[in-house]
Amino acid sequence: MDHAADAQRTDLMTITRFVLNEQSKYPESRGDFTILLSHIVLGCKFVCSAVNKAGLAKLIGLAGETNVQGEEQKKLDVLSNEVFIKALVSSGRTCILVSEEDEEPTYVEPSRRGRYSVVFDPLDGSSNIDCGVSIGTIFGIYHLNDSHEPNLEDVLQPGKNMVAAGYCLYGSSCTLVLSTGTGVNGFTLDPSLGEFILTHPDLKVPKKGKIYSVNEGNAKNWDGPTAKYVENCKFPTDGSPPKSLRYVGSMVADVHRTLLYGGIFLYPGDKKSPNGKLRVLYEVFPMAFLMEEAGGQAFTGKIRALELVPKTIHERSPIFLGSYDDVEEIKALYAAAAAENK
Repeated sequence: MDHAADAQRTDLMTITRFVLNEQSKYPESRGDFTILLSHIVLGCKFVCSAVNKAGLAKLIGLAGETNVQGEEQKKLDVLSNEVFIKALVSSGRTCILVSEEDEEPTYVEPSRRGRYSVVFDPLDGSSNIDCGVSIGTIFGIYHLNDSHEPNLEDVLQPGKNMVAAGYCLYGSSCTLVLSTGTGVNGFTLDPSLGEFILTHPDLKVPKKGKIYSVNEGNAKNWDGPTAKYVENCKFPTDGSPPKSLRYVGSMVADVHRTLLYGGIFLYPGDKKSPNGKLRVLYEVFPMAFLMEEAGGQAFTGKIRALELVPKTIHERSPIFLGSYDDVEEIKALYAAAAAENK
């Protein structure tokens, strides 16, 4: 055994140590947020373990129900949802939970209530489980300033009011990407320690990328600006090389690649789905929050994504997010289209 190497491993920056370090910068902090995050991390570890065993544990296959989005629920969806609901309620720091899998929000009983509301998609891309494609958990956290009786208005807030957002990617490794509003950091699960280790400190998305990510199967229903943008990606007129297309179909995987390598991820509205497919609260907002914190942009086709005010908890919105310059290009196309239609 290499004892020196083992000793070195104890000097790692774990997610617990990282969050405690952040907390120490705020002397007035009571540690509530740190406790809440530790419960989210535990939920991610549990789901990661379940995902890895899915094929063996006969968890794959349908649970026989359909969720509120009309998607057939996998058994892992059901399990992941229960895991996160229980982890968040037992933290004693939450008051309202909104999950992609549940039609109505979960109101925490008064004796276990805290000042935070959490919006989350417990297992995004779960239709990809059967073929081993990366899937993930997405979450966003709001802080409620006063101790009034929680209500729906507490979560129907613009994304810019979030205090933290993140996702956990269950792929070739288990990676948790987190922002508490002061930059973006990535942590990778070390299975031998059972700890998330800081592997991607202060993530910054490249200012311009060489990749675009979109479901081209919907191209015949796209609006003008989206069609023109994708055309420019494939046949640039300024002499630059064409962009590469990469599309997994699992939002966490596609956004994670965009964050690391740059480029743009698009899920536009179209004639069939004018509001796109992605849900505002627990898909668009957390990913837009992370992308902006990493120096990128997120745009809905009309406004900055984080300024949207959702009217319902499962509302959908088109989204264009990624490298600053790439999103700037599509914003210019939408602005030009709007000027023509005046």
